[in-house]
Amino acid sequence: MLRDIFDHPSATGAALIAAKAAIVYLSLIVGLRLLGKRELGQMSLYDFVMVVILGNAVQNAMLGTDVTLGGGLVAAAVLLLMNRGFNELIEASPRVEHLLVGEPVLILHDGRVLEERMKKNGISLDQLMAALREHGYEKLENVHMAVLEVDGTISIVPEGAGVHRTKRHFKQLRLP
Repeated sequence: MLRDIFDHPSATGAALIAAKAAIVYLSLIVGLRLLGKRELGQMSLYDFVMVVILGNAVQNAMLGTDVTLGGGLVAAAVLLLMNRGFNELIEASPRVEHLLVGEPVLILHDGRVLEERMKKNGISLDQLMAALREHGYEKLENVHMAVLEVDGTISIVPEGAGVHRTKRHFKQLRLP
């Protein structure tokens, strides 16, 4: 019975699982990056269902017919190590951070909607207005800035509020 629990793939099988897990990880990073920030910021019910189904699909792609505990642990270890490696790479390189994480984008300035930037990032006026309401504002004129953050959320800076300046310059935050 313990042998069945702790069964594992052969060395070749483990190497194949590791390679597949790495390819799936990289493919998902690229795919999610291409979807844009807003897709990551707010998940709807169908987004959640897609993530669950995607998880099952990539599990099958990574493990194939191997249903051993060892095979699952190999895939998990590769995914965790790659995630840690990517995080360290992002921390070490501003260029990689820009490529993989992106930058915040100013989508409203002094009550004026920056439509081109909103369109480029897949933000509708309804979504912007919902974000304003979530922050307690009804009118665009009451907002100094709205920023689409790298995690897909929209930050609101009210009119007359001080803005915290950072040393790092964000290209998309340059005022029009």
